[in-house]
Amino acid sequence: MNDNKYLTFITDEHLFFCIGNLHSAYLKAKSNVTKKNFYSNKVDTLKLTFDAKFNGIDEENLIQAEILRQIDKSFNNSIGTFHEQILGGINGFEIGNLSGFDIKAKDDTLFADIKNKHNTMNSSSAESLFQKLARYADTYKQSKCYWVQILAKGSFNERWTGEINGKEYSHSRVFKISGDQFYALLTGQEDALYQLYKVLPLAIEDYLSSLNQQVASTKNSALDEIKSETIVSERSILDQITFENYGYYFGFDKL
Repeated sequence: MNDNKYLTFITDEHLFFCIGNLHSAYLKAKSNVTKKNFYSNKVDTLKLTFDAKFNGIDEENLIQAEILRQIDKSFNNSIGTFHEQILGGINGFEIGNLSGFDIKAKDDTLFADIKNKHNTMNSSSAESLFQKLARYADTYKQSKCYWVQILAKGSFNERWTGEINGKEYSHSRVFKISGDQFYALLTGQEDALYQLYKVLPLAIEDYLSSLNQQVASTKNSALDEIKSETIVSERSILDQITFENYGYYFGFDKL
């Protein structure tokens, strides 16, 4: 494989490695949605009734959409890991491997904690993140320490200062930075994140076609399990789910 068909700042092999990890996480999330897992948090069938009627969606498509929403929720966490792995493949940098930081410069001049979205932290987690970055900055006097927001509400690279939980925080070498500027900082290429975005469709297609044995389309079993029970019970899909989730509530045993 040519080392740099897709991007100049990481090898094609590393890009495929990152895509492959994400693909595995997706297949795992998809296959994990059994009926038991689907029911584990209790399905809000009253809300689903409104969804079905207000949106004119039939029950089967509605439940399929709800299952996909659950898959999406567990898959979301893997996207942050994808960015860590991509950035850790840039020359001079490495991923933290549960060392308390997500990305560091090999010469200890940079430490970073990566959040996929700007709004994933409450005030107490923001406070502990600031304190952690400040500790790294104090330990490694030549370092700059970053809170990275891959999907931020602007493009910025600035000192992280302000009041968190009623206490004022600032440190001369603790920063917050948007995804585009962090990619630019590590690669030396201003539009590095844009480059990644542009090559991903082709790289993903190439990765999928390079799989030695075609991965059988992994199906989640929840809907099939529920539908097989409706054949016996003669309930609608929604009634079956409601009965299995709330059959112990007054009156619901009549479904």
